[in-house]
Amino acid sequence: MPRLYSDHHIIYILKYTLLSLSLVVTIISCKNRNIEKTPPERDKAKQEAIVKKYLTDSARQYSYYSKEWGKYIDMGLKEDSTIAYLWQQKAMPLFKQGKYEMGMQYLDKAVFYDKDNYLNYRGFIKCIFAKTYREAIVDFEEAITRHGNSHVMDHSYKFYIAVSLLQLNEFEKAEKIIKQEIDLTVLRIGEEWVHHLDLFYYGISLYEQRKYDMAIKTFDRTLNKYQQFSDAKYYKAVSLMHLGNTEAASKLLEEAELDRKNGYTINEDNAIYERYPYQLRYDSSGLYQ
Repeated sequence: MPRLYSDHHIIYILKYTLLSLSLVVTIISCKNRNIEKTPPERDKAKQEAIVKKYLTDSARQYSYYSKEWGKYIDMGLKEDSTIAYLWQQKAMPLFKQGKYEMGMQYLDKAVFYDKDNYLNYRGFIKCIFAKTYREAIVDFEEAITRHGNSHVMDHSYKFYIAVSLLQLNEFEKAEKIIKQEIDLTVLRIGEEWVHHLDLFYYGISLYEQRKYDMAIKTFDRTLNKYQQFSDAKYYKAVSLMHLGNTEAASKLLEEAELDRKNGYTINEDNAIYERYPYQLRYDSSGLYQ
């Protein structure tokens, strides 16, 4: 009886069959990986009970720098590793200790399990603590796409984008964004509701572009809200120097140094842990950048 297929043909069929099986396995594997990357459904009541047991009633009886804090957080995560709040609470002390890389791996978990509530917080941490400004901008742009230009830690998402741009020397872009934020606030609810830090960083964006007249006017608006703000006085004084008004500049620098000596600087809650962009340093030699 004649052979239907040659040896070469049989080998070709076997190779094709094995390749097809390999593709099927790869597709299934990819699908499984995609499923794994989707946060599971949460039993909110059960999770709240775990948070109360291990965080509220246990970890919070100790300093969050203590071993006990981490131990109880880990116990809660062992019961349910999908609780975003516990991942954030595990990360938070590390950021305050300057351990950014360690903290970020846990904060990324919080974002994975609850992006709606922790993406903006991660953007804040990247901007003020970790100082990874391009990554901060990405997080805030996504947060704006998801929920609009909302607020985190008392400031709008666009505020943090503008601050990040200042740190990337994108001064013109920063000026445009923060000016829009200020103008919109004035239009909606009035000048008295504009935050002094919005005005301060707007002034910085002008200062960096050598728009000294405009910068001085903006720092004056800042000082109308926070009269002892040493950082605003310093940058106003330097602007005055650039315009040749050395007498007024020298007097203002003396005021700035005295105010800083008395503790009047950027007064955000997290300024005790991190130096904010453009916040001045101070020691026995006086003020310096």
